[in-house]
Amino acid sequence: MYDYKCEYCDGVVKERIIKKEVFKHKNGFVMLEDVPVGICDECGYRYYHASILKIVEEIANGKRLPERTEVIPVAHLVNQ
Repeated sequence: MYDYKCEYCDGVVKERIIKKEVFKHKNGFVMLEDVPVGICDECGYRYYHASILKIVEEIANGKRLPERTEVIPVAHLVNQ
C-alpha cells in the first residue's frame, strides 16, 4: 500500500503499525488502534489510506459503533 516517495522530501514512505492513533474530526476525536500508517523514513510525515479515513468518518458520524469509549483527562493551562 505504501513504499513510494514522500511528497515533502526525498524520503520513502514505509508502512508501520501504530498502536494508538488519534484523528481530529469536525464531530470530535476518534482513536484507532493498530493502524497501518505510511510514515516517511526521512521527515516523518504521516500518510493515511482512504479506507482508514473512511472508518474515522463513519465512527465520528455515528454510522459505525466504536468498540469502546475512553475518558480523556483535560486541564486548562493558565499563563503565569
